[in-house]
Amino acid sequence: MNLLSARAGHWTSDGTGVTVILPPPGTVGSGEIRGGAPATREFALLEPTRLVDRVDAVVLSGGSAFGLAAGDGVMSLLRGRGLGLPTPAGPVPIVVGLSLFDASVAAPVRPDFAEGGRRAARAALDGAPFETGRVGAGTGATTGKWRERLDPGGLGMAEGRAGDASVVALAAVNAWGDVIGPDGRPLTAPPVLPGAAPAPPPFPTANTTIAVVLTDARLDKVACNWLAQSAHTGFVRALRPAHTRYDGDAVVALATGEREAPVDLEHLRAVTADVMAAAIRSTA
Repeated sequence: MNLLSARAGHWTSDGTGVTVILPPPGTVGSGEIRGGAPATREFALLEPTRLVDRVDAVVLSGGSAFGLAAGDGVMSLLRGRGLGLPTPAGPVPIVVGLSLFDASVAAPVRPDFAEGGRRAARAALDGAPFETGRVGAGTGATTGKWRERLDPGGLGMAEGRAGDASVVALAAVNAWGDVIGPDGRPLTAPPVLPGAAPAPPPFPTANTTIAVVLTDARLDKVACNWLAQSAHTGFVRALRPAHTRYDGDAVVALATGEREAPVDLEHLRAVTADVMAAAIRSTA
């Protein structure tokens, strides 16, 4: 799978897991949350007005808020290898975390997500094969819950080009709504009859689609924020409904800056929306 110059790895457990993306040093990042029930770590740092613009790792995990502990394992591993934001007290890895809700939240003994984060980061650093589907953060993902269904979700990936620049989208799809095709029809469930109301959610916070978009274009933090917004346009194209108050839909956008030539931002944003929609649809 093409992740540009970033490295990625998984830890997969029983019904849950962790996916870690390690971009090259100096990667600029921003992000945006549009769902009403997010579980995130260090997301405020991604706002364009914040001082730090680099990102050392993005951690996607199951386990809802418990899964955010995966970031601790990634931080300790990267710090041990001398990676992170240089400070007088040593490197501080900038690790952004996003979690989705899966069955591990109800487990009598929850997984050790910190150890899972370490293992996923080690797999990334060691160059282990990177797969998509029901692995890593997508292991316990489901969709269609607004119909009182549990259609399979998972981890999807797609790529595209905008001029000389490449764009890659990675999405862990655990939506309240359905994954829909370009024609608006659900890919894994019968269509809703006209005028039919969705079922009330039996447990409204058990959802969320979390995603990362990477480009090798040289962008500043503000442009990365625009890119994250366009990735959310891909959510709207491929999920119905998207961005509900029952989902914690969030995107991190990373620019590795390897393409020195200027790239038209609006062209890049249009491709990003298409690629994100394709990544989400690939899980159905």
